Amino acid sequence: MAGMLNIGVSGLNAAQAQLNTTSHNITNAGTVGYHRQTVGQAARPPLFTGAGFFGQGTDVTSVTRSYNQFLENQVLQADNRRAQYGAYSAQIGQINNLLADSTTGLSPALANFFAGVQEVASNPTSVAARQSLISNGQALASRFQSLNTRLEEVRQGVEGGIVQTVESINTYAKAIAEMNQRIVVAQAGGAGAPANDLLDQRDQLLAELNKLVQITVVDETDSGKANGAVSVFIGSGQPLVLRGTVSQFQVIPSAADPQRGAISLTAPGGNTIEIAESLLSGGELGGLLEFRLVSLDAAQNELGLIALGITETFNAQHKLGVDLEGVLGKDFFKPIAPTVVPAVAGVSTSITDVSEVRAKDYRVLVSGGSVRLFAGDEELASLALAPAPAWPATLTGGGIAVSLPGAASIPADGLLIQPTRNAARNIAVGISDPREIAAGGPVSVTSPLTNQGTGKVANIDIRDIAGMDGSGDGVPDFSAFALGFDGTGPALTVPAGFTIERLKMDAATGEWVTDGSYPSGGSSTTYTPSADSSGVQFRVTGPGGYTFDFRFSGTPESGDAFSFGPSVAGVADNRNAVALGALQTTKVLGADASGRPTATFQSLYAQTVTTVGNKTREVQVNEAAQESLLDQATSARDSVSGVNLDEEAANLVRYQLAYQASARVMTVAQRLFDELISIGR
Repeated sequence: MAGMLNIGVSGLNAAQAQLNTTSHNITNAGTVGYHRQTVGQAARPPLFTGAGFFGQGTDVTSVTRSYNQFLENQVLQADNRRAQYGAYSAQIGQINNLLADSTTGLSPALANFFAGVQEVASNPTSVAARQSLISNGQALASRFQSLNTRLEEVRQGVEGGIVQTVESINTYAKAIAEMNQRIVVAQAGGAGAPANDLLDQRDQLLAELNKLVQITVVDETDSGKANGAVSVFIGSGQPLVLRGTVSQFQVIPSAADPQRGAISLTAPGGNTIEIAESLLSGGELGGLLEFRLVSLDAAQNELGLIALGITETFNAQHKLGVDLEGVLGKDFFKPIAPTVVPAVAGVSTSITDVSEVRAKDYRVLVSGGSVRLFAGDEELASLALAPAPAWPATLTGGGIAVSLPGAASIPADGLLIQPTRNAARNIAVGISDPREIAAGGPVSVTSPLTNQGTGKVANIDIRDIAGMDGSGDGVPDFSAFALGFDGTGPALTVPAGFTIERLKMDAATGEWVTDGSYPSGGSSTTYTPSADSSGVQFRVTGPGGYTFDFRFSGTPESGDAFSFGPSVAGVADNRNAVALGALQTTKVLGADASGRPTATFQSLYAQTVTTVGNKTREVQVNEAAQESLLDQATSARDSVSGVNLDEEAANLVRYQLAYQASARVMTVAQRLFDELISIGR
């Protein structure tokens, strides 16, 4: 009877355990991160008799959770990528809406500014048109500044998001380390049995941490046997949690750019290292860092390049003209100097060719026995330190020149040079008097009535004004000179001290260059009326270096002359205004490998808008794809480890019946025992 009673008790205990576990599953069906638990049973060792082996009942051997490491990893990977694209998408959407907006974007301001230039070209003596141009220039500068301000606000938001994310990482790391300790203690006290609920809680902490940054989890062992603790690594193996020990992450000023936050790791021993952004991939932190590096920096630099390009090219052309007072033009926009970080005494920078400037941050480093200039990862120039160069020395490349007082002036982390980053913030109109707009050309030509032929000079294009202002008062006062035609050459001639050369169009660059088939560098060059009457381009260089091009056409007679001299102040001259207006459609930025500019202001802005738009769409598509993958992976995982309430309800009935049956076994055993007692009486 005792055996039967013991069997019934074992069944009762097993059913009770099953009922408790099933009830636990049902009540935690809505608990995030919970894994369905099941009770393991095994038959007790049988008792041998002469008739054979008789069973002794059952034992509860384990309570395990339904857990599949492969499926869990799929969920973590999909969720990590989803969080990364989600963070990226939320940020880049702001830039896309800002730049592409037909009202607040740059395109309308650009169009209005050059419309003002065209208005001055149409009516160069109108003070109202000139004032309108200044106002449009100020509106353009204001638009650049407002766009840059909004980008700076986005940047501040990203920097704040990085700080908050790092703080959350530290919080989760500490919680995981504490959970490690609880699990180790619990499993040690439970003869190594898994602490299922604690494991679920830790897995949920790991899942939340995984949303913030990509992690690698390693199970820890003692003497080759798992002890329940895990270690967590990020990046290329930097330890975040080692069992119960936690490393702290913090945001510090970057060594490369103190204006932006960098992630550093402080180990328990106190050592602090800066972690490269490329190593911190995945999760919200990876998305924020990638957005800042790939999209935000690029958008701000490209916007700044347009501002710098307009400033440099418009100023350069403006200074080739004369204003209503006959004075050579000054800078229309205030010049923009590249930003140097840190500021070092004796270091100066300048723009040498804006078409060569990259929309990137530059850096000067001392490396490998040389001082090197980089734009991003592209090396632009270098200066060997042995033998020692004559200081100060200048590095020139990528459209800028950097003057250095000595190698010792360059910090160990290098000099950061930002020619475009702050240009949109710093652009500003430099003149306020509408009479100072240099709409006219400084060189004019007249034809004496004594000329017998039909020769004509047109399209005077000023290339350089050096030497035009001999007295230093800003007024071009160079001496008038005559261009003559010698019919015996036949040739066009200029006085001694001047040079003239015949030009041809370079099909590759679209620029006028010296035609080597004709004499050049002297005071005369070939012009054959019978062959050239439709027009030929020439270039004259005068004393002091001033240079201009012109087109000569028609059929001159020998002895005909054309007098070049300073323009008369106040005349209705729009030649430089026309040249200024032509900048709207002239390719002046983005030089290719051959040095030929490939982009106008508008096309570069359109390219920026397109790039941001395409990246926005790409990120949104990837986010949607990862959402779908996450749903699939979660569904596959839940099919194994999730709680099915219908199944648990059925189990509840089944285990209840098993409990009742075991109780019935005990009742039968009791009755049999009572019958034997009654027989003995």
